Amino acid sequence: QVQLVESGGGLVQPGGSLRLSCAASGSIFSINSMGWYRQGPGKQRELVATITTTGHTNHVDSVKGRFTISRDNAINTVYLQMNNLTAEDTAVYYCNADLVSRATIQRMNYWGKGTLVVVSS
Repeated sequence: QVQLVESGGGLVQPGGSLRLSCAASGSIFSINSMGWYRQGPGKQRELVATITTTGHTNHVDSVKGRFTISRDNAINTVYLQMNNLTAEDTAVYYCNADLVSRATIQRMNYWGKGTLVVVSS
């Protein structure tokens, strides 16, 4: 069984910062790309950023210069440093991993349950 568990969400004032973490655990053979998505109130889930095993990153335009994705392959963890947050960043943030489990030896997409970020004064 594979689990992705996010942490680090919470309430922050506009202009503030938060750091999200997502740890993958369980019967993992290998992890390819990892990423963060978000779903704001009344909106569809959208991509925020992705990172490959070798560290190549992609950030959507709305977060470029403010958010930074990173990962620690040794502990199967991906991070999202979020700076200069605005109300528009309020959302549930989901971790995603493209990985191969030891149980199935198949490449599959896994999701965490999400962590809520609320940006408000």
